[in-house]
Amino acid sequence: MTKEERTKRILEKLDARYGTTKEGFFHRQDWQLLVAIMLSAQSTDKQVDETLPALFERFQTARDVADAPVEEIERYIRSVGLYKIKARNMKKCCTQIMEEYGGRVPDRLEEVLKLAGVGRKTGTLFLADAYGIPGVTVDTHVFRVSKRLGWAVGKNPQEVEQELMEVLPVDHWNRINFQLIYLGREICTARKAYCVKCPLRIWCKTGGQEEEAHPSGSIPL
Repeated sequence: MTKEERTKRILEKLDARYGTTKEGFFHRQDWQLLVAIMLSAQSTDKQVDETLPALFERFQTARDVADAPVEEIERYIRSVGLYKIKARNMKKCCTQIMEEYGGRVPDRLEEVLKLAGVGRKTGTLFLADAYGIPGVTVDTHVFRVSKRLGWAVGKNPQEVEQELMEVLPVDHWNRINFQLIYLGREICTARKAYCVKCPLRIWCKTGGQEEEAHPSGSIPL
């Protein structure tokens, strides 16, 4: 089996198990989606989903966030991780959106990355979800699983991102982000790869055996 055929089989299996689309965070405007993705760092989707309705009821525009005291923003996001840092970033980010981008989040990665609190993972994911711009986001799960599958050997997220963009068809870039996260949480965990339960085991470079694995380390967001 060629490398291309193997990749095709893996992608088909991931599509069948995890689907091709993921329901996004509650939002009505592009800046709200960006804020939701920012809040998801070091937090669960459930924590973020429970926070958003009240947050966006109070802050209905990016200007509302920009003009609010940081302490008030904190009260609405207290249940998510690192909420004090995120509140400061939210206020500065929304100020930038209003003052530098006319109230609309830019649609180019190099511009999105200039916004406070936005790293490469957050920016790429936002562009994919908000504007349909293809991109691979590499969090700790994607970093680990893609290397176990033999798709990447890079030593940092940006190297792995470039490798995945070369290996995968463009129409799979956005969906691979959540598919490998789900696989990494469920089966191919940082502590141990449960290969006997893995739907990809016959194509995996690990050889289809359960193995001990060490966490890949902290991956910048």
